Amino acid sequence: MKIGITGQPGFIGTHLYNYLGLREDVQRIPFEDEFFLDEGKLKAFVRSCDAIVHLAAMNRHHDPRVIYETNIRLVQQLIDACVATNSTPHILFSSSTQEDRDNLYGKSKYEGRKLFETWAARNKAKFTGFIIPNVFGPFGHPYYNSFIATFCHQLTHNEQPKIETDGVVQLIYVGELVKKIADHIFKSHNGNAIDPVIEEIRLEHTSEGKVSSILKLLEGYKENYFEKGIIPDLTNTFERNLFNTFVCYIDHEQFFPFHLSKHTDDRGSFVELVKLHSGGQVSFSTTKPGITRGNHFHTRKAERFAVIKGQARIQLRRIGTDKILSFNLDGKTPSFVDMPVWYTHNITNTGNENLYTIFWISEHYNPDDPDTFYEPVSPDGSQCSSL
Repeated sequence: MKIGITGQPGFIGTHLYNYLGLREDVQRIPFEDEFFLDEGKLKAFVRSCDAIVHLAAMNRHHDPRVIYETNIRLVQQLIDACVATNSTPHILFSSSTQEDRDNLYGKSKYEGRKLFETWAARNKAKFTGFIIPNVFGPFGHPYYNSFIATFCHQLTHNEQPKIETDGVVQLIYVGELVKKIADHIFKSHNGNAIDPVIEEIRLEHTSEGKVSSILKLLEGYKENYFEKGIIPDLTNTFERNLFNTFVCYIDHEQFFPFHLSKHTDDRGSFVELVKLHSGGQVSFSTTKPGITRGNHFHTRKAERFAVIKGQARIQLRRIGTDKILSFNLDGKTPSFVDMPVWYTHNITNTGNENLYTIFWISEHYNPDDPDTFYEPVSPDGSQCSSL
């Protein structure tokens, strides 16, 4: 199935694009923002798609009229391209609970949804309008996508968050959102035929809480994890998602490797490797010189690599990007590196003796749901600088 995403480089677009990339039955049709400036490229894009998820939109601007006019224009351009090419892809539109409020952003979402409904009715096409609550998750832009993104950025960059309005907020994690969107596409698609239908789907929030309560959790992560390396309790799904979000705002180049305290006396030495308020699984491995382990990523699991003997290079790369982070660790100074979600990672024995590594991961291994996806950190074999 050929699926395109307008706004592909954005917060939700990036997560949806990566999520669809986990499926072998999907061909992702590339989209760039400049397509809206080139009529020919936009027409070619809509002709290529069985389904289009329209996420491209402006969320913030000092002039609300600019937000309104931009969002309506993007909707109309997509419709015009479909009409001009006689294309009727299944269009899925991300609207917002802001529809219910008296502001121009909400108005642009409501009116944009109605424009798509009119197009679908006239052209016997399928249209799905999702009304979505507040979205949070890794890689959101602070001061733009979510107050959670802003708080995470501030707490990990020595800034003090400030609560403007301490209300109860209804939330959905971006990973949960993109799964719901993708599942709906596949459920609606029957071979090459899609029955014309116009849908309005109000997605339920998956968690809610006061802004101050969420900030308190994040401050706890800073105090215990950011400053002491202690893993919080990840039993609760929301708190796990919030923690995975927080970790992605840490400057890994500055924070890792995290050096552990080594206590030595005439008996030998003692090092506390993993302090946690969570469950999961601890493993031990030896790795022969020159051998690399890993080259995979997780979408929900938190993971820690702690080197206790030998020399190692740990590498990470965020999926969809080219930048590789590389860390040299030595068991003489025990230390660890934690793996954020959606970062492929590996560990290589760079020494002349066996490498001893302790691994902690936040879930027991389940072969029916491993949440482990293969992708080389350096698929082209490129060199990377060490940190």
